[in-house]
Amino acid sequence: MTVKETSSYLRIPLPTVYYLVQRGQLPAVQIGGRWRVKRSLLDRDVLRNESSGQPTVLVVDDDPAMQALFKQYLKKAGLARVVVGTGAEALTKAQKQHFDLVFLDLKLPDIPGDELYGKLKEIHDDLPIVIITGYPDSEILSRILARGPVTVLKKPVELEQLNHAIKAHGHQGVAAAVS
Repeated sequence: MTVKETSSYLRIPLPTVYYLVQRGQLPAVQIGGRWRVKRSLLDRDVLRNESSGQPTVLVVDDDPAMQALFKQYLKKAGLARVVVGTGAEALTKAQKQHFDLVFLDLKLPDIPGDELYGKLKEIHDDLPIVIITGYPDSEILSRILARGPVTVLKKPVELEQLNHAIKAHGHQGVAAAVS
């Protein structure tokens, strides 16, 4: 596999793969100035000792209070989290790293939510995206729903709804309520 394919396969950033390859921590050989990683050795020697890994969630919301809520909740749920406030930041992160789940606010300062939804799906077509909005009757949401079923959480987000959405997408939620 190429380094880029390895990054996607392991769900870690590309620079981290280069770092691990150069230090001999991943089974790789250099061919013509490019690194190649042998998948069978990676599966056998590296991944056998790891558990399933920590799922990573991308949160896209420009509201500092919502960002704080998600950071606290996702930490208690044992999920790695990347929280950004603009669509441009979200696209940059999604191009560098694979996410297991995205929480997407529809009203962002730079990119409409439906446009960002489409771009994220272009990058990773199987990416589960949960919409968070204070405008459940908006035209933006209607355009997303026209593409197919999607989970929608209405603001203000209640922790029980958040917990249910996390569990519905195959991740462990928080057992007790977050204070």
